[in-house]
Amino acid sequence: MSDAGASFSELDARERAHALLDARSFRELLDPFERVESPHLPPQGIVPQSDDGVVVARGRIDGVEAVVLSIEGNYQGGSIGEVNGAKIAGTLELALRDAKRGRIVRPVLVLDTGGIRLQEANLGILAISDMHAAIVSLRECVPVVGIVAGRIGCFGGMGIAAGLCSTLIGTEIGRLGLNGPEVIEQEAGSAELDARDRPRIWSTIGCRRRREQGLIEVFVEDDAIAISAAMRAAFREPAKTFRSRDIDASRARIAAYALPPTGAAR
Repeated sequence: MSDAGASFSELDARERAHALLDARSFRELLDPFERVESPHLPPQGIVPQSDDGVVVARGRIDGVEAVVLSIEGNYQGGSIGEVNGAKIAGTLELALRDAKRGRIVRPVLVLDTGGIRLQEANLGILAISDMHAAIVSLRECVPVVGIVAGRIGCFGGMGIAAGLCSTLIGTEIGRLGLNGPEVIEQEAGSAELDARDRPRIWSTIGCRRRREQGLIEVFVEDDAIAISAAMRAAFREPAKTFRSRDIDASRARIAAYALPPTGAAR
């Protein structure tokens, strides 16, 4: 378990879940001893991980039942495939079923992911589409809180999942977008975006800038206590509207926002 006041970004997925749940309430579902791992990676020469890079933790938040879905960015860049995608989507669907029966389970997504796992591309896409549908339905019953606070950031289809959350929390460490800088450079060249230009990258897709653009509701320090407090506040005072229903206003805000000059110093 993490120490009080620890850097959230330096914790692993399991430690992050511990830090968010009430003390001594953590209980992991489908833990590594269950050996629920991807069957698609070994044939491609990739060593699988026994939890496939996603921790599903049940517990309580302020005494209310909760589930934290924490993605491990250090395994395959937090990418989403068939198995870990099913863990996330299935858990959200179970939370939705419980909510419709009058039993509220607070869902939290800890997003540290580059998006689809290329080795399982189509299967990952299917899993993420199930997540999107579950989040949209679930947020009508209970707030769905997303946290972008890891060193990978949150990109691809999981960037869309983040945008569908009721409340999105970010830190200086986090980045949010559809395409990561490395992908943009690979596809369009360094003249379009130099992936080594950290100041420019964080000034365009970092969580601080995303907060200024209205794409993130809460910006906090990279601190486990601060993030936990922001998450708890999001459940106490849930959002009344969702940014994904206000597409025109979001487009206008982004179009009006001044971008940093090209060739900013590294």
